[in-house]
Amino acid sequence: MSKNFFLVAGALAACLGAPRARAWGCKGHQAVALIAEKHLTPEAQQLVETLLGANPIDPKLQRWCGNATRDLLMDAATWPDDVRNERRNGPWHYIDIPRGKHKGSLAEYCGADGCVTRAIEQERAILKDQSADPLKRAEAIRYIIHFVGDMHQPLHVINNGDNGANCVPVRYLHHEALLNPERPEREDYSPNLHQIWDTEIVERDMEVSSPHRYADELDQKFRAESAAWEAEGVHVENWAWEVHERAESEVYDAFSTKIPIEPDVKPKGCSDNNHIGKRMLEKHLVVDEPYQLRAAKAAEKGLAEAGMRLAMILNDAAKEPRSYPETRNRASVLDVGVFTAE
Repeated sequence: MSKNFFLVAGALAACLGAPRARAWGCKGHQAVALIAEKHLTPEAQQLVETLLGANPIDPKLQRWCGNATRDLLMDAATWPDDVRNERRNGPWHYIDIPRGKHKGSLAEYCGADGCVTRAIEQERAILKDQSADPLKRAEAIRYIIHFVGDMHQPLHVINNGDNGANCVPVRYLHHEALLNPERPEREDYSPNLHQIWDTEIVERDMEVSSPHRYADELDQKFRAESAAWEAEGVHVENWAWEVHERAESEVYDAFSTKIPIEPDVKPKGCSDNNHIGKRMLEKHLVVDEPYQLRAAKAAEKGLAEAGMRLAMILNDAAKEPRSYPETRNRASVLDVGVFTAE
């Protein structure tokens, strides 16, 4: 990729004003959906096909990842990014768990506008409600597919006063970090650590593979682990904490240069937090081949986990609703059977 590519990508992210970029990119999100598809029960497959088929995506919608695909699950995977600005759902794609935190409730890290763990739970409730508007249930499927993928991108569940590492300039292989000339006062650099974890690491690992082939490869590679993931059940907050720990060890601590824990602040730009962008630039962080290989292994596991766990959520939603002799509220809580964000 050329330096111009990174400049354009950085300028686009700044213009959109999104607090996080698009996790895993198009191919990564599509691979998650395709892995999940392999593990759906017949009931879940029918539920997905019925709801998505009867409530198609607006053909006039500008699709970030190009034209619609015939595979409904794969096509749904990127829809939340397409409507991100229109629906103002940006905060739903991530959760700012500060570095150095370990386990416990995530409620304090989920802002007033929501976060990825809360969004998954809310959309699960809509999908499981058979009396809900079918259009809303179809949109719930699309949100869940995407957000489960987002949550397994390590930099979507951690913050180090650096806007999810969007303010951590890095040299990626032979591409030097350059300042975005469109808005130099923001001190945005590209490539940055979040950007390469979103797309570059995964797509370089994929090489010539299509999302279908990559999904096949990952499903086979993690077949033994997937049984254990399924046995653990659906616990969204636990998943977030697991990925948070992966972000600590495989993203920040993987550099030979130490990146200290920053104050728990949420900068609006990379000039905030005492010029976090410039300070990180001065560390001369390099994502070289050894880092790429290590990161690719972590990304592969995250994508495989996301696919399996997505299937678990959809399979659970397709089960016949259970009833209990106790109160309605107790029945609904037991039926969800997961930790909630608040």
